[in-house]
Amino acid sequence: MVKNSNKIRIIVAMSGGVDSSVAAALLNKQGFDVVGIFMKFWKDGQSSQNRCCSVESEKLARLVAKELDIPFYVLNVEKEFKKKVVDYFLKEYKKGNTPNPCIVCNKEIKFGFLIKKALSLGADFVATGHYVKIKDGRLFESEDKEKDQTYFLCQLNQKQLKRVLFPIGDYKKSDVRKLAEKFKLPTAETPESQEVCFIQDTTDNFLKKYLKIKPGKVINTEGKILGEHEGLWFYTIGQRKGIGLSGGPYYVTGKDLKNNSLLISKNQKDLLKKELIAENVNWISGEKPNLPLRAKVKIRYRTNSAEAVIYTIKNKNYKIVFKDPQRAITPGQSAVFYHNKEMLGGGVIN
Repeated sequence: MVKNSNKIRIIVAMSGGVDSSVAAALLNKQGFDVVGIFMKFWKDGQSSQNRCCSVESEKLARLVAKELDIPFYVLNVEKEFKKKVVDYFLKEYKKGNTPNPCIVCNKEIKFGFLIKKALSLGADFVATGHYVKIKDGRLFESEDKEKDQTYFLCQLNQKQLKRVLFPIGDYKKSDVRKLAEKFKLPTAETPESQEVCFIQDTTDNFLKKYLKIKPGKVINTEGKILGEHEGLWFYTIGQRKGIGLSGGPYYVTGKDLKNNSLLISKNQKDLLKKELIAENVNWISGEKPNLPLRAKVKIRYRTNSAEAVIYTIKNKNYKIVFKDPQRAITPGQSAVFYHNKEMLGGGVIN
């Protein structure tokens, strides 16, 4: 991979989707030395495919690179992905949590392993198709509020961000598709991908394969045993469907790991809480702000941020107190902090 010394080399993580394709096209049009990299992640068995790196996705990414007349390479990261993302996912579920594997993938693979690899290949920057704005090492919500992905980047650090570009952060999804048509890219109509990429059918079936079944009691708020569950890892806080009891609806309100009991209630108010503890908090700036800090906090990706105050506990652990009670605060998910349109950082809910 010989570098043109007169140009800034940018490696673009190309997934075969419209967003990364347009990111590559925009940088190419600006005259940078653009190189496409397609990462092959771990897949669950020889007959399965990972949605993010299927045969069809690789084919599309190659076609985009050909249309743009840029070099294209495939990088096998199956081993790293399995260790850092899939094993973490299973470990957290086994602990009774509901993890967010995309946050770990971004930290460890897309902006961890890939950046190191890119630098070793003589690249100056790595670019992706994330809907995020970056300015002076600070991350801001993208122009498209519905597609904004700052939540998933809450664990990135300054060393990583100095090497990252987000070319489509100033565009809305509709504009990105129009640009794809303008650049005559074969990914212009590529559908959205929302599910966990390495799970083929359902999360339950995936967990049954690796964590098996571990029956226990289902107990209501009065302490009455109402039935039996198949394993605490098959349930998440706030879940209504799939509990398997008549006379509902019932909602999962908690898990008693010590006694292997699933806690449920008919009253949705039992899902409301005003506080949470966030562990392993990462501040994007690299420096802890003055606390207590008033901020907006998201407790999962597909929710609106809510007013809260952040307090120090110790080390990287913080207490978040909301102005109004929040529904189904879920251990394993991430609490991500915002001030105006800037994403300040975040940590894992305990």
